[in-house]
Amino acid sequence: MSRQPLAGMMVVSLEHAVAAPYCSSRLALAGARVIKVERPEGDFARDYDREVYGESSYFVWINQGKESVALDLRLASDQTQMMILLAQADVFIQNLAPGAAKRLGLGSESLRAAMPRLITCDISGYGETGPMNDLKAYDLLVQAESGLVSVNGAPGPWGRIGVSICDIAAGMNAAQGILEALLLRERTGQGSALHVSLFDAAAELMAVPYLQARYGGSAPERGGLKHPSIAAYGAFTCSDGRELVLAVQNDREWQAFCQHLLAQPEMAQDSRFATSATRGMHRNVIEEMIQAVIGSLTWGEVTDRLTEAQTPFGTINSVLDLIHHPQLRTQQVIVRGRPVEMPAPACQAPWNSFANLGSAPAVDQHGHLDGPINENSHMP
Repeated sequence: MSRQPLAGMMVVSLEHAVAAPYCSSRLALAGARVIKVERPEGDFARDYDREVYGESSYFVWINQGKESVALDLRLASDQTQMMILLAQADVFIQNLAPGAAKRLGLGSESLRAAMPRLITCDISGYGETGPMNDLKAYDLLVQAESGLVSVNGAPGPWGRIGVSICDIAAGMNAAQGILEALLLRERTGQGSALHVSLFDAAAELMAVPYLQARYGGSAPERGGLKHPSIAAYGAFTCSDGRELVLAVQNDREWQAFCQHLLAQPEMAQDSRFATSATRGMHRNVIEEMIQAVIGSLTWGEVTDRLTEAQTPFGTINSVLDLIHHPQLRTQQVIVRGRPVEMPAPACQAPWNSFANLGSAPAVDQHGHLDGPINENSHMP
């Protein structure tokens, strides 16, 4: 097995729910030893459901290979144990309620004053400043506050994006920042204080709609599977009732699409449709024209033509379809002694293997922590 890039690194994560556990799970995949500090009753994400042999699907997803230590940080003895852990940690992550870490004596400023090589990462709902910085925030709330729901789905009732997108985006940003801070520490010998909020992560995802609204004068409307800027792009129904999505992204693809799918090569030269910008302005005409052709052909006939044109297209799949998808990569984890398949990490690297991690821990499974202290302690 290739050497893992974070082998020898120790991460202490005072975490619950999704954002911080997602971040620390990426570090565990890269070889870091991750100590998950939980309340005595455990991370409340353990109770979100019981779908995976009695365990929470959320917890199984992002807690493989961690060590669980349950601490009641209101107790002096447990605070002492926490400081012992932090004294030898490379990274400290926390996503407690606003102000809670500081009240417990675990504020990033005081920790880094005592342990200058320590990298701290505070994950919050709305950041360290601003009028909402002291509010609790969960994924759905941030989806609404950031405007994500305003560009999601089709017209009609508001719809939540079906996965915890704000938590995941914040966790990804936190993991990236930590890796950058570790690299900087190799060069300077000094740690860093990082701050990531769910709102900032969501707002960055909204950059294109933001720019369109602020400088173009109008925000994109909810269009379902249609693209707010590009045509031909979206879902169409074949004569046998099967649906597909296609995406024509540039003029070259449009020319081939007109020739092979529409069988109207002259359409590529029509001034209304000659460029991506003008096609976007005449989206309704293009969509009606495409649906008229696709609606007269079977699924097989349409996909044959699209393949010939080299037009990108896809199938609208269910979760069950994903489970059986021929392109899906999975890796196996063990849950209560039984094998469970999960989607594999998106980054294919020699060290990214669930097989190297072990199971998600039970609450306080590693409470005694054999040998966490060593002479490389960062405590002064």
